Amino acid sequence: MKRVLSFLPALLLLLALGFTAQTDDEAALRKRAQKLHDRIISIDTHTDTALELIRDSVDLKKVQADFAKLREGRVDCCFYPIFVDQGPLDDASRQQAYEDTRAKMQAIRAYVEARPKEARIALTANDIVRNKKRHKLSLVMGIENGYPIGRDLARVRDFYDLGTRIITLCHNYDNDICDASRYPEKTWGGLSPFGRELVREMNRLGIIVDCSHASTQTLYDCLAISTAPVICSHSCVYAIKDHPRNLTDDEIRAIAAKGGVIQVTTGRWALSWLQHAQVNVGTFCDHVEYIRNLVGVEYVGIGTDFDGGGGMNGLEDASKMKDITVELLRRGWTDRELELFWGGNFLRVMRAVENAKK
Repeated sequence: MKRVLSFLPALLLLLALGFTAQTDDEAALRKRAQKLHDRIISIDTHTDTALELIRDSVDLKKVQADFAKLREGRVDCCFYPIFVDQGPLDDASRQQAYEDTRAKMQAIRAYVEARPKEARIALTANDIVRNKKRHKLSLVMGIENGYPIGRDLARVRDFYDLGTRIITLCHNYDNDICDASRYPEKTWGGLSPFGRELVREMNRLGIIVDCSHASTQTLYDCLAISTAPVICSHSCVYAIKDHPRNLTDDEIRAIAAKGGVIQVTTGRWALSWLQHAQVNVGTFCDHVEYIRNLVGVEYVGIGTDFDGGGGMNGLEDASKMKDITVELLRRGWTDRELELFWGGNFLRVMRAVENAKK
């Protein structure tokens, strides 16, 4: 007993030294992450935050990606598309959706423009870079679900003039443009004839084609028709979680071959079948690394889907985005890989879309 007791001080010292070393390592990782975010551009390509901010009454404490949380998490650019629920495919419903979406887009523009010291609307990749240098948050506008376009290409130009730079072609149900992935009725067998015209018009104007929510055949049709890279703004890996919204290995390879990017999302619904308490930043990073290992680090990024089902343990809102950097550093990612993941890859795609327009 005396011999055991004599070892206790040494054992406690070793444990203390181990804990201290671990704490020091963690502090070093966080310091490195902070310095990295000072110089790179961090982009979140999908949230539903716009609709939250333009409500008549909004409690910012409950909003996941408001300006303050984005700044705290060191996010330089956030996409604020207008989400549009799928409605009937008749002229009156299409017209109402168009008018409602226009009004909401004008409202979020006004919200941002009323706060010029904090944020600016970004229309180009160079705007995002310029705003970073000026310590301003960039907000990019778009539409989630092309339903309000109806069958009128002139509306695409109207939305572009309002600031739209990305359109997610559909949501969970088929529309006039294409078949969806979640509840497809296989109305068109991919893109509709109008959808093909729409993709060409988006290329002509310089609007990013987003195939998150779209069916596999819709994705392949877009890849075949588009003269610019095609993206998925908020999707995950089917091989890790076999959800119909996630992407198969073949789909990931096809997007990468076209020069596009897969922006991994953060909701448990897309990440894992495990219980909510077991899904964390590590789970998210497993999807990111899967894509990196499959096609290369040049084709992966992040689209959180905050305020629309995104978030997990350890990443409850945008204020904690740097924790992803810490986890990837812990896994051995280089500064260059992280620069590409956080924004470099997407800026490349955005410039390619702009150049295709020219």
